[in-house]
Amino acid sequence: MNFPVTLHKRWHGRRYNSYNRLLKDTFAARVYKIGLRLDFTCPNRDGTVAVGGCIYCNNSSHTPQNYQPRTSVTEQLERGAAAIQRRHRADKFIAYFQSYTNTYGSVSKLEKLYREALDFRGVVGLSVATRPDCLPEDTLDLLTDLSHHTYLWLELGLESMQDRTLRWVNRGHGLKEFVETVGRCKKRGLRVCTHLILGFPGESSAEILATTSLLNRLEIDGLKLHNLHVIKNTVLEKLYAAGGFTLSSQKEYVALVVDFLERLAPEIVVHRLTGETYRAITVAPEWSINKIGVHNAIYKELEERDSWQGRFYPNETEVPSPNTPVAREED
Repeated sequence: MNFPVTLHKRWHGRRYNSYNRLLKDTFAARVYKIGLRLDFTCPNRDGTVAVGGCIYCNNSSHTPQNYQPRTSVTEQLERGAAAIQRRHRADKFIAYFQSYTNTYGSVSKLEKLYREALDFRGVVGLSVATRPDCLPEDTLDLLTDLSHHTYLWLELGLESMQDRTLRWVNRGHGLKEFVETVGRCKKRGLRVCTHLILGFPGESSAEILATTSLLNRLEIDGLKLHNLHVIKNTVLEKLYAAGGFTLSSQKEYVALVVDFLERLAPEIVVHRLTGETYRAITVAPEWSINKIGVHNAIYKELEERDSWQGRFYPNETEVPSPNTPVAREED
């Protein structure tokens, strides 16, 4: 086996640097995220930089199923903790500010919400999902202060490093804003996890894989990978129904993820390998609903290649680009 013994031992036998493994090592216990939805919005929804939001976004896809409007942080944590304790018998949690842009508000509002979460029994850390254009200095001051007292991850949405794709999905920011914001966060010692969507129409596998060089250079701490899927009641659903593009097959996505991991620095923690949403609101692809099945296929591909995260690092740019097909625009 070519898989380095040092990585095999450090990663507990996995072939990539898993977030779940990191949590177990850090807290010597099972730790679960509790997703929160509060009254935030996004600057590409409210007219600040655009309207309508990202064309693929329906926040129902990452809203807790038992969510009720105007429910406090504490109430949401109580429900989430009770469900996790019943199912997993775990009592340590990460409060995950997930839906919309969770730094898009006054510092006083943000501090109140974050500290309410930290006061909840069993909460050992925070994950805060946001955009690179919604982190002014006073907000970073708050996050930096909190990071000195709790386990904090800042989840920063990039989705694609191609500006043409970011314009197409109506993000309202470009790659430049992301790079600048990551630099500001890293100077403060904040852990940064980047969100990426693989399989946008018109992006070649070579362009997608080139993103690894960017993440490695920026010394990103964590990564979430997501397949492009189509959710009901989105602009993307209308484009898909009109035959504007095709989606990757599971086989294509799995191969692309493994290609990506092989070029990714081994120090980067992989928080997620594929997307997850509810069957009731998913239009396509059907395979993406089976998260465990996709994970198992990725593990199998890594084993069959006898490969691992960082196999080609730090010479990832010298590796010939594979011919992995991705989503295509229709003629």
